[in-house]
Amino acid sequence: MTPVFAFGGTSMWYLTRASGIVSLLVLTASVVLGLLTSARWESRRWPRFIVEGLHRNVSLLVVVFLAIHITTTVVDGFVPIGWLDVVIPFTAGYRPLWIGLGALAVDCLIAIVITSLLRVRIGPKVWRSVHWLAYGCWPIALAHGFGAGTDSRMRWMLGLDAACVLAVLVTLVWRLIVRRPIIARPLRATLTPSRGGGR
Repeated sequence: MTPVFAFGGTSMWYLTRASGIVSLLVLTASVVLGLLTSARWESRRWPRFIVEGLHRNVSLLVVVFLAIHITTTVVDGFVPIGWLDVVIPFTAGYRPLWIGLGALAVDCLIAIVITSLLRVRIGPKVWRSVHWLAYGCWPIALAHGFGAGTDSRMRWMLGLDAACVLAVLVTLVWRLIVRRPIIARPLRATLTPSRGGGR
């Protein structure tokens, strides 16, 4: 067995699976952080600029791992998925419904990335309306992984899916209940009158 065969076969397959799983986990973290950012949540240890910075950086990681997932899937050639199938939904020869959902998620992310790069030119209202696609992209990506993933019926994968769903639902419920900015403030120090009877 030559190294090329080893990488192009088993290694590429493992990389495709791993990058898909990591993409879902990082996308889940991005959605959770996005909900926290939209509520303007902050605390003493987590100022708002840190939460917003984490959200931006984690969102970039989603793009990186998704690019790895797509590239390895197409280049591997184990299943008939081409580059056009990545962006045109429901045209793949392999599991067209589930691969098509993945293409929809990719299209949503492409729209989010482009509008984020053009945010200054298009204005905050247009950017914010397109950015809402991220919340629709997450369940689509979850369904794609469940239907197309080779590990989707494994207990550990079902556990990861359940954890992702729980994290987003808990944060979403919290966000809907709050409906206003929440700031975690430290306990106020008890004021004691001065001995001199002054101020």
